Amino acid sequence: MYETYPLGGTAAVRRPAMGRFTHEAAAADPDRQVIYLTEDETNGCFYRFRPTTWGNLSAGTLEVLTGGTATSGPVSWARVPDPDGSPTRTRSQVSGVKRFNGGEGAYYADGICWFTTKGDNRVWAYDAVNQRIDLSYDDSLVSGSAPLTGVDNITGSDSGDLFIAEDGGNMEINIITPNGVVAPFIRLSGQSGSEITGPAFSPDGTRLYFSSQRGTSGSSSGGITYELRGPFR
Repeated sequence: MYETYPLGGTAAVRRPAMGRFTHEAAAADPDRQVIYLTEDETNGCFYRFRPTTWGNLSAGTLEVLTGGTATSGPVSWARVPDPDGSPTRTRSQVSGVKRFNGGEGAYYADGICWFTTKGDNRVWAYDAVNQRIDLSYDDSLVSGSAPLTGVDNITGSDSGDLFIAEDGGNMEINIITPNGVVAPFIRLSGQSGSEITGPAFSPDGTRLYFSSQRGTSGSSSGGITYELRGPFR
């Protein structure tokens, strides 16, 4: 894991205390002063990093979620003995870890960390207040054609709506409302060789930004970034 500085002027800094594994997404929880981390492996785990000093990622404790195989219910955390992951990978150091099939995006708000898994097209909700996990979406439980496939990056709006980007699929961003309605929000046409990445709202919530990684050309040099202006719900 590297800490980078979007405004430039400072080199990226390696943060080994956050663990060496197939990192995908990170979501900060300022209420508990932890950072949630997903792992992009078919038998991956869900982690949290507790910095010794909040805001300083140079030192801290890496923990992994435990709780068996159920898709809902209480869970707990256990310390990862060796965050370096060598010779034993972090996901294999603790017994009873909860497995996730291809961890992708993560987003935190109001005591909940939502995260996605691409291997089974699921959206999970970790309730940090009550220390339990639940499914927010599972395409295998949808009757008929699933509206959301290729589950990938995730963000949310101030109203509580979740916005989930597709890696492939129909090249859509889908919305999941607080009462569980799932529906397409926007679709990019003519970009089947790409994927939607990095959805994020402006601080005032009036603009949604996202990118098409390979755009219409299908080339890594052909990416396009979009701005979508509200108002949003």
